[in-house]
Amino acid sequence: MTKKKIIINTQLNQFDWSDLDENTLRLIDKAQKATERAYAPYSNFLVGTAIKLESGAIYTGTNQENIAYPSGLCAERVAFFAAKSDYPHQAITQVAIVARQRDQPSFQLATPCGSCRQVMSEYEKQQQQKIELYLVDGTTVYHSASVANLLPFQFSF
Repeated sequence: MTKKKIIINTQLNQFDWSDLDENTLRLIDKAQKATERAYAPYSNFLVGTAIKLESGAIYTGTNQENIAYPSGLCAERVAFFAAKSDYPHQAITQVAIVARQRDQPSFQLATPCGSCRQVMSEYEKQQQQKIELYLVDGTTVYHSASVANLLPFQFSF
């Protein structure tokens, strides 16, 4: 048997706040404010997501924990499902994801879980348009031009 090595690379851009345009800053701000509405009494890990539709409408989502784990839902899926329920034919163009501990004012890097990556990548594939992704880590913002960068082997049939 011949063994072949496959290398998978991903690319993220790193920005300082001063490098971001006003619309992106507004999207991130909405995600940050959403963390204040997160229901996370068990982990105290507050996640907020803001997504922008092609119309310019912005939807937010927060993580929703439940004592009967894993009955809760991540902020990303809350926002994606709400937006697509209201506007099933509008493309999602951008998503900002932020997280922080309840007792901490600063935000820390939190990447989407596997289930959220799958959901986001399926919407990206279905709409045949890339979804830009912004992840906040304190004073740094990481940007991906496509959700596919986070899930190179998306489940599909």
